[in-house]
Amino acid sequence: MSLFWRIFSLNATGLVVATALLLGPVTVSTPVLPGEALILLAGLAALLAGNAAVLRIGLVPLQRLSRAMATADLLRPGARPAVAGPAEAAELIATYNTMLDRLQAERTAGAARALQAQERERHRIARELHDEVGQTLTAVLLQLKRVADRVPGELREDVTQAQEATRAGLDEIRRIARRLRPGVLEELGLASALRSLAAEFSHDGLTVRHQVAADLPPLTAEAELVIYRVAQEGLTNTARHSRADRAELRLRPLPDGVELLVRDNGTGLGDATEGAGIRGMRERALLTGAELRVEPAPGRGTDIRLRVPAPTPDAARPPLPAAPGGAAPPAPHAPAAPGDH
Repeated sequence: MSLFWRIFSLNATGLVVATALLLGPVTVSTPVLPGEALILLAGLAALLAGNAAVLRIGLVPLQRLSRAMATADLLRPGARPAVAGPAEAAELIATYNTMLDRLQAERTAGAARALQAQERERHRIARELHDEVGQTLTAVLLQLKRVADRVPGELREDVTQAQEATRAGLDEIRRIARRLRPGVLEELGLASALRSLAAEFSHDGLTVRHQVAADLPPLTAEAELVIYRVAQEGLTNTARHSRADRAELRLRPLPDGVELLVRDNGTGLGDATEGAGIRGMRERALLTGAELRVEPAPGRGTDIRLRVPAPTPDAARPPLPAAPGGAAPPAPHAPAAPGDH
């Protein structure tokens, strides 16, 4: 029964009963006697209580919908409010659930296009850094070596310093190119890529231990890239923001998929709001139907858990395509690059 008919029926019942009593043995004197006033007040109180009960019951689904709308986050797919209550409220809740499903589907599709464009752009930049800038710096190093063999002794130290600076710049360019385009992921697989990532982030003041299970189920290329990028972003945040000296990188199989854990012993998130980096991880998790949780670690620090479901037999997809000619226009609203907490 709709909310309108519930309220109308209750009010109509109260008025019909009051009219029947007035036409029957019940009378109201002039002036009103105390006993008659008590009867009228009791009837009015009963009518008001009935109206309040009907409205309270009828508005509960709307209050539940209001709470769901206030806490809805397209990056955190969750339970939908139950379709219940009067006809109007049930129809409104059902329409809201349908709208939320459509918005999540559109956002996931848009994020997939943005992330594919971002990966193509990363590959293009990495290739240009390696082929253009890297070769130029290599040529500069060779030229400096020839110059160092001919310069006077008092200038040799300056040339040597220039060589070291150029060599350090070349190493940095190669490191950036590797982070932009994880060639080890494409060539050696996910397990080797995660071990290499842990070794890359193990530097002065931070030790990253890794534990990658050997019996991992087969994953799609997209799922492997999502796992790698989430691990990369988590370790980047650990190195830059957490002030931790130990971190762990684990990948283990589950009955229905795999779970990635990035844990540190740093200061934790505290009351800080999630930045573009974590939201970017959530965007990537949605692409594979994965669940991402960022929560305090036991003791201190932060846990980043990514649970990726195992693909169905027909879900295998080829790797992300490269753009023709190596170039792709950056998509709007692409998630932030690693390092933005």
